[in-house]
Amino acid sequence: MVNESHKLSDAEIIRRVIEGDVNAFEDLLKRYEQHVLNILKKHIPHIQIEETAQEVFFRAYQGLPTVKQTGRFKQWISAVAIRACYDFWRRQYRSREIPMSDLTERHRRWLEDVISDQSDRSFHESRLQKEAFELLDWALGKLSAEDRMAFELVYLEGLSGREAADLLGWSVVNVKVRSHRCRKKIKKLISEFMAA
Repeated sequence: MVNESHKLSDAEIIRRVIEGDVNAFEDLLKRYEQHVLNILKKHIPHIQIEETAQEVFFRAYQGLPTVKQTGRFKQWISAVAIRACYDFWRRQYRSREIPMSDLTERHRRWLEDVISDQSDRSFHESRLQKEAFELLDWALGKLSAEDRMAFELVYLEGLSGREAADLLGWSVVNVKVRSHRCRKKIKKLISEFMAA
């Protein structure tokens, strides 16, 4: 027997699940698994992706009755995934026993080389990108979970304030204020580190 679930709309599959056909949810999972994984890969450590993906789909299953039948399931599950990332970082920040330590000696040397404009010109492009990413990741680690998610969505992913607000379930003003303050804070963190 040929599986005809790929021909069904998201709304039809959701209706089936709500009416008691729990196995139909697997069709939604298969359709959106890669989409959810791509979102998670951008925002949380690789080792946490699988567990967080399970959390996203569990939340999605529980929240299906609240989904409006307008064919916007992809946007809705994207918001669920973003909120799961946000919750991940909130848990991480809450469970920290000690604040993130200063940069490693290797990062300090790299930053000094770049600042003094006497950096070794033989650095490979990929190494520079990796070092810059690690420095940015260090600075992001100094932010609250809310600020981190707002900054990443607006400045790293290039989403508009409205798009980020929709995904986070916040007001546009809240996203804009947080992302702007966060950008200033990251600049200040790096400036203070350079002055030290």
